[in-house]
This record gives sequence, C-alpha cells and structure tokens, in this order.
Amino acid sequence: MSLLVVGLSHRSAPVSVLERASLSADAKVKLLHDTLAAEPATEAAVLATCNRIELYADVDKFHAGVAELSTLLAQHSGVALEELTPYLYVHYEDRAVHHLFSVACGLDSMVVGEGQILGQIKDTLALGQELHTAGRLLNDLFQQALRVGKRAHSETGIDRAGQSLVTFGLEQLTAGREPVESWAAGKRALVIGAGSMSSLAAATLARVGVAEVVVANRTAERADRLVEILVASGTGVAARAVPMAGVADELTRVDVVVSCTGATGLVLTGDEIAAAVDGAVAEESAAAAAAADPAAGPALDLDPEVVARLAAVAAAGGRLADLGGARTISAAVAAGDGCPVDVPASAATAAAGRAALTGVDATSLELHGTWADQGEAAAHRQPRKDTAAGARGRADGAPVRLALLDLAMPRDIDAAAHRIPGVRLVDIESLAEASADAPMAADVDAVRGIVADEVAAFGAAQRAAHITPTVVALRAMAAEVVAMEVARLDGRLPELDQRQRAEVTQTVRRVVDKLLHAPTVRVKQLASEPGGAGYAEALRELFDLDPQTVASVSRADQDHDPGRAS
Repeated sequence: MSLLVVGLSHRSAPVSVLERASLSADAKVKLLHDTLAAEPATEAAVLATCNRIELYADVDKFHAGVAELSTLLAQHSGVALEELTPYLYVHYEDRAVHHLFSVACGLDSMVVGEGQILGQIKDTLALGQELHTAGRLLNDLFQQALRVGKRAHSETGIDRAGQSLVTFGLEQLTAGREPVESWAAGKRALVIGAGSMSSLAAATLARVGVAEVVVANRTAERADRLVEILVASGTGVAARAVPMAGVADELTRVDVVVSCTGATGLVLTGDEIAAAVDGAVAEESAAAAAAADPAAGPALDLDPEVVARLAAVAAAGGRLADLGGARTISAAVAAGDGCPVDVPASAATAAAGRAALTGVDATSLELHGTWADQGEAAAHRQPRKDTAAGARGRADGAPVRLALLDLAMPRDIDAAAHRIPGVRLVDIESLAEASADAPMAADVDAVRGIVADEVAAFGAAQRAAHITPTVVALRAMAAEVVAMEVARLDGRLPELDQRQRAEVTQTVRRVVDKLLHAPTVRVKQLASEPGGAGYAEALRELFDLDPQTVASVSRADQDHDPGRAS
C-alpha cells in the first residue's frame, strides 16, 4: 500500500484561499482523470466539501506523487501552485488512513462530531467507482472509513460534542441569547438550493419550529421534491417552492435565509439584500400608517395596552414584532440629528398611546423611517467589532431584521451584507472563528481510540492482502509440480489402474499441502504486522517465483473484487 493524500482544509488555509480553490463537479471529474493519467498514480479519489479539498491516490513514488498531486490540485482549483503550497498538507500510508478515518468520525470537521461528512465521503466513493478511478485500495479505504464513522457515532457520544453545520450556524444567528427553538418559533425561512446541505437546512428549520419554509432552486423539480418531503415530515411546517427569479420578492417577506448552492458567483448581492430590507421597512411603515389612520384602511381592534407599548417603542426607537421576526421601525439618533416627526416622548397610559399613534400620518411615518435608517447607517459607519460568536452583523442588543446563514463555498451571499443595518450574517468564515473556541466533549477521546484501532486493523488487512498473490502463486507452482510428477509416474508405471493412480496423486498433493501450510499461514501473520511487507519478497526469492505470475494473480483478484466499480 502506498496511499497518499494531498489537500487543504479550514485547519490549514484561510477561508479566502479555500473559497478560491473550490472545485466544481466538472473540475472534480477532470482532476480524477488527469490524476490517473499522471505516472505516479494508479488510483484516485477527491473529497471536496465546503471546508476541505483532498486528493487521495495510490502512488508508487512518494516524492513524485506529492509533486504531481500538488500540481494537479493547483491546476484544477485555479490557484497558483506557489500560492497554494504553503497551505497544503501531506499524509502517507498509515497516516493517510488515520486522517481519513478521523475525518469520517467528524474529528477534523469545523463542528466536531457533525455527521454530514459521512454523506460526502459516500459521494466521493461513488464518483470514484463511477469513473473507475477507485481500485482495490481506495474502495477498501473509503468503505472502511464509512464503517468507522458509523461506529463512532453509534458507540460514543461524539454527536454531543458538536452538531451539524446547519444547527451550529443557527445557534450563531441567535448570538447565544436564547435557544434555537425559541428564536425560530413562528419565523419564515427561505432556503436557497435543494442539494444535500440545503435539504438538511430545510429539515432542521422545520424541526426547530419555523412557521414556513420557502425553497428556491434553479431546478424546479428538486425544489418541489424537497417541499413534498417537508410537508410529509410531520413537523407541521408550511412549505412552498419558488423559482430563483422570485428570491428578491421573498427576501422582503422572510426572517431567515439559508443558502448553499453550487454557484460560482454570488447568489445574493449586498444591493439586493439592502433593497429587500428597505422594501420590508416600506411595507411596515404603510401597515403602521393604515393602523394609525382610519381613513387609510380598515379599523383595527387594538388592545389599549399594546397600543401604549407600540407608541412607547416608536418614541424610544424600538421595533415591532412580526410573526416572530424582528422588524426595525427606528434606530438610535445620529449625533446632532433629531427625528423630523413630533412623536411624544412618553406614552405611559393607554389613552396617551392611542393619541400618539393616531396623530402620525403615513407621510410622517415615512419621514420617521428615513430618519431612522439614516441614523442606523451613520452608526454603522463607525468602527465595528464583530461579536464574540464570530457572526457578522449588528452589535449585541440591536434589532435584527434579516438573518442570513451562508453555508456555501465559494460563498453565496455577499460578505458586505453584514454592514447593512438590520442584517446579521453568519458564513463559513465566521463559523470557523466561532468553532475554534467550541468545547471538546469527553467522547472525543473514545473516538480517537476507535480510530487508532481501526487504522491498525486496516493496515494489517492490507498487508495481509498484499502477500496473498504471492502465496497463491506459490501454491499454483506447487500444484504444477505435482501434476508434472504424476504425469511422469504414469509414464513409468502404466500398469497402475485408475484407483491406484488417484491414490498416488492424492498422496503427493497431501504431502505438498502439509509442507506449505505452516509457512503460508505464518507468513500471512507476519505480513500483517508493521514492516511485514518484506516477507512477500522473501517468498518470491526463496521459491524463485516469476514476478509476472504474481502480478497476474493480483490483477485477476482485483478484476473479481466485488468492491470494484463495474
């Protein structure tokens, strides 16, 4: 076994580099074909996720393999080799196995213990089998990695050490102020994309209690299918699909957006998000004006106490609640400026509150909203420091109108969105910052023990399998010697009848089998130990086995391997 992995991840490279080095589906296919075309590699698989790109190969030369795989990664990722090299890591043989098994268990994930990586490893294996780039070694390796990951999740509490990237992202959106379920209750969510991560996001949002999930995807059939699954999930969530062209309209209606697509450019720009927030402000202002002015719309039966509270909020610079989503109606006054609308500063009684709202017409509310937005913009032109959780948004305690979770790599949402008043953005970069301080569970040690045991077992099995063709070739040579001697005996003793001839033949075979049994069993045991690969070479030398015969046995064994792609 000469397994080599060359890659980069969130642990070795900044997000800006990972983002540029991401691989499209077509790029992965071409990378695999080009890797096999390279001289040092005989098998290849590529594991590409939102926070890692790793190229696995079976190579016959270490240094040549590292150079070739690094060059290919640079060529297909679009990042120059000299820029990419400082962030690359290399693992070889048992260390490469240990690395993949750790990845499969979630030990190397941004959120320790998350299980999403198992699906991505499965996809990696499926692609290698489909393209016939995964042979015996990589088939065994990735299938074993899937089993190790499942074992870690079933035998330990690694799930408690972390959770899916979606859940972790939602926790960051809450800024730790309240449980995700309380924060999500009644909110309306937009999920952009219908792939595995987006589907997980939609299911998670439904589970934590959002009122509605809207799915937008370039392929309508996939969006419709995801909506069907959500409706049938039993969570009671309302769900509907919209075309990508309808995203702009939905932004003005929803409270939460989760995006994870395979797009190479931005799905949501800063201008689009700002326009959506401004549109929501205008809608709320119109609704507030209609409630305050009987001539502007139907009368509303408002609780006097609620009216008083709304008036107090309008005067003090607060927010209105809308189906669980926080909708800003005013903000802090910019230094030296004052609101152009004369709203009483106090609304201690129900009568005062009703009078305060009744006296504000639609035009005045629009002036007030403009003044408030200008105040927020002025406040955000001041130096800003991100919250300790790493989320990109407004300071703690400030109202959040639109919460954005970007799980794509490269990013779907313009990073400049965090500067828009009323917007809170959590992306891969901020998740990396937040997860750096996440506590490690005690179960992590147990998983590390599982990984160590499985690496040893995998290495022993591979070393034993490596000597098998030599043992088979040895037994084939012995059988040929028996056949030749029996044929010679037939010529010298033609008077032997069929029964006698069969008895002689069986006796000779038993003698040969007994002579070979102990050495072949022992050599397999020795070969499974570290450094045991030399025993195969010793057998070939001692019995003068033809290397071509051994190689043909090995090829035949691989051709009949049920784990190989067909």
